[in-house]
Amino acid sequence: MNEGTAVTLVDTLLAEQQSLTAVERFSQRHDRDALEGLGGRYSALLPVAPPGPGEQYAFEVNLDACTGCKACVVACHSLNGLDDDEAWRDVGLLLGGKRGDAYQQTVTSACHHCEDPACMNGCPVGAYEKEADTGVVRHLDDQCIGCGYCVLKCPYDVPKYNERLGIVRKCDMCVGRLREGEAPACVQACPTSAISIRVVKVGGMGVSPVASKTGILPVFGTEGILPSGAAEGRMPYALETGKMPVLLGLVPGAFDSSYTRPTTVYRTTKIMPQNTRPADAGLLRLEHAHWPLIAMLVLSQMSVGMFVVLALMGSHSSSIYVAAAALQMGLGASVLHLGRPLGAWRFFLGLRKSWMSREILAFSVFAGMAMGLVTLPMVVALPPAIEHGALVATALIGLLAVFTSAMIYIDTRRPFWKASLTHGKFFGTAAVLGTSAVAALMMNRGMVIAALSVRVLLFAWERTKYRKALDDEASDWHLSARVMKHRLAGVMDGQEALFLASLVVAVPVMVASGMGAVMAAWGLFIIALISQVLERYCFFVAAMGMRMTGGYKA
Repeated sequence: MNEGTAVTLVDTLLAEQQSLTAVERFSQRHDRDALEGLGGRYSALLPVAPPGPGEQYAFEVNLDACTGCKACVVACHSLNGLDDDEAWRDVGLLLGGKRGDAYQQTVTSACHHCEDPACMNGCPVGAYEKEADTGVVRHLDDQCIGCGYCVLKCPYDVPKYNERLGIVRKCDMCVGRLREGEAPACVQACPTSAISIRVVKVGGMGVSPVASKTGILPVFGTEGILPSGAAEGRMPYALETGKMPVLLGLVPGAFDSSYTRPTTVYRTTKIMPQNTRPADAGLLRLEHAHWPLIAMLVLSQMSVGMFVVLALMGSHSSSIYVAAAALQMGLGASVLHLGRPLGAWRFFLGLRKSWMSREILAFSVFAGMAMGLVTLPMVVALPPAIEHGALVATALIGLLAVFTSAMIYIDTRRPFWKASLTHGKFFGTAAVLGTSAVAALMMNRGMVIAALSVRVLLFAWERTKYRKALDDEASDWHLSARVMKHRLAGVMDGQEALFLASLVVAVPVMVASGMGAVMAAWGLFIIALISQVLERYCFFVAAMGMRMTGGYKA
C-alpha cells in the first residue's frame, strides 16, 4: 500500500483475517457451515499426514504465544472427564532477568510422550504402551494396580494418582480424536494457537519437526547459534533461517532430557537470561510419606538383618520365628500401598525393565525360604550342616532383596535417592535393626555392643552427609537438606534425642544383669526401631521430586 493511500474497511478486515487465532478461524468456518464437507471435523490444526516410519506425533509449544490463561487445562479436564482435583495439563511460570529488565514466561505442559518413557520402563505390570504408529504413550487403566511407581519414575510429574479409582491416569494426547481427524482438546481450545501437534522424527540425539499442514518448521538439527545469555546445558537453541529459534529438549528447571528423550518442542524468539528459573525453584515441598512403604521397608530390612546376624552366629534359635514374622508383616503392609492389589500377580510382566518387579520376585523367594526354615524343622529333622546352609542362603537372598528395594528408588534419579545414600541407608537399617533385635531376643551382650556400634556409625555417617549437603549449595540434594532443616526440624531433633537415649539405655546392659539388663536391651531395640521409622519418613517426604517448571505445587 502506497503512502497517503486511505485505509479502507476491506484493508482492515483483511489485516484482521491474517491475525485470527485458531479458535476464531474455527468459529468462522463453523458459522458458515464449512465443516460439512469435512464430515464435521476441523483438521486445520493437524499435520497433513500421520507419522511414518521413524516419526511420531508430538506437542509443540510457542512460548511467545502462551499467555497462561489455562484454557488448555480446562479443555483437557472437561473432555477427559477428570475428577475435580485431577489435571493432566499444567501451566507453570519461569522468572529471570534483573531489576529493570525482568523476564517472565508462562509454560504449558502435559505428557511429553517420550521416546524412552520412564513410566513405561518402571511399571511392574505392563500398564503402559507406546503406540507404534503414533508414538503416543498410553496408560492402560485396566492393567494398573495403583502402585504409583510411574509417578516416582517420571521426571516431569505427568502420571497422576487417582484416589477414587485407585489407579494412575495421564494425558494420551487425545489419541482417539487424532485418529478421527480432530486435534487434542488442549490444542483446539488454545485461544492463541500456542499449542500445536507436529509430526517429529525420533531417534538419535533428539526430535526434529517435519513439514506440517500448519505451515512452518522445516527439519532442524542440533547445529545452530547459541544466543548470548543461553545457559549452557539448559537452554540449547538451534536457529533456523528466517524462523523462530528452537529450544531443544525442555525448558529451564526441567530434568535432563537425555533420560527419557521427551518429544515436546518449545519455541521462542526471546533470549532467556542465564538466571531463568522456575517460579517455584526455591519452594521447600514435602512429598508423600507412603506409610505402607515405610512399614514394609523397615520391617523387611529388619528381617534381613536378623537372618544375616543369625547366619553369622550359626544360630537357629527362636529369633528365626521373629525374623520371619517381621517379614510377613512388612510384606502385608506393602499391599496397602496398592490401589488394586489383586492385580499384583502380573508383576512378572515388568521383570525385563522394572526394579519393582524384581523386588517383588526377590522378596517372594526370600519369604518362601524364610517360611521353609520355620516350618520344615517341624516336619523333618535336618542335618545341622544343611540347616545352616539353608539359613545362609536365605540371608543372601534377603540381602539381594534389600538391594532391589534400594534400586527402585535409585532408578527414579531423584537426587536424594542417589545410590551412595540409598544403599547406605537401607543396608544400615538392616544392620542396626538386625543386631538390635537379636541382641534383645537372645540377651547377648556382645550383640548389644555390636548393635550400638553400628548405630553410632550409621548416625554419624547420615549426619555428616546431611550437614555437608546443607552447607553446600552446589550439592545435588541441597534442597532436600533444607527441607529436613526447615520443614522437618522436629523429626530431626527427635532422631538426635533418640540417638542420645540409646547411649544412655545401653549402659545398664553393659553393667547390670538380670531383668534390668533384659529391659534395657529391649529398650535399645525399640529406640532403634522408632529411629529408623523416622529416618524412612524423612527419606520419602524430603525427596524433592522432579517436575515441570513453576507449578507452585506444595
